[in-house]
Amino acid sequence: MSSRRIGILHPGEMGRVAAATLANSGDEVYWASHGRSSSTKQRAATLKLIDAVTIPALCERCEAVVSVCPPEFADHVAEEVLASGFRGLYLDANAISPHRARQMSTRLEARGIIFVDGGIIGLASMEPGKTWLYLSGEAAPQAAKLFSAGPMKAEVLPGPPGQASALKMCFAAYSKVTTALLTAILATADHQGVRAALEQQWSRMPGSPTGMIEKIPISAPKAWRFVPEMGEIAQTFSSAGVSPKFLEAAAEIYSQLADFRNTTPDLDAILRALTRALTSPK
Repeated sequence: MSSRRIGILHPGEMGRVAAATLANSGDEVYWASHGRSSSTKQRAATLKLIDAVTIPALCERCEAVVSVCPPEFADHVAEEVLASGFRGLYLDANAISPHRARQMSTRLEARGIIFVDGGIIGLASMEPGKTWLYLSGEAAPQAAKLFSAGPMKAEVLPGPPGQASALKMCFAAYSKVTTALLTAILATADHQGVRAALEQQWSRMPGSPTGMIEKIPISAPKAWRFVPEMGEIAQTFSSAGVSPKFLEAAAEIYSQLADFRNTTPDLDAILRALTRALTSPK
């Protein structure tokens, strides 16, 4: 069987895992270098992706396009693909609300594009069993075949576009809001001088969050990316009649940690920064 030509927009931290999986399946994987950062270009070179330079050129060559970008840019990327005259399979694998996924599906399918809704759960890891791609929509089984070789594992959900995004939103609400809450608790305990006592008491109890504390320094450098995602989850909660205030608070906490982008902070530095931010005059 001849190889397929698949476009990836864009090979960022999670996008590189998707691109590697596409390539492992034996397909030719393209990307568009125009306007991309040097770090993205380096990832693409490492993965040996084929550079189409521009999105229109990529869409002309490829029969399927996979979008993996920050949620605030998802619609813009989809519109660029739409404007190119593309008529193949478009997989939006971004952290957007089910409502946005359904709107995107309606908009693209009206112009002859085959739309698949996707949600990525897990770590941006090249190790199998660490990253899952959930897919929904009529063409989801077709899209799943593009990811048959791993390390990213594709699973099809029953139902229309929006189901994969809904699962992603609910999963991320638990994992990321819990981390934000734990960070706020530790910062408050540290400020009050009882952090050591709190951690000791946690260690005595079953199901304690002690293990999750180790995830805070891993999450802080990515906190800037979580802020718009909290907005997407808040919209998902609101559409279900559930209060979005958990998400609004988590977004505020993550926004206060945005300066840790591209750093390797320790827990003490993170807690001090959060305490300073939340107690400083507005």
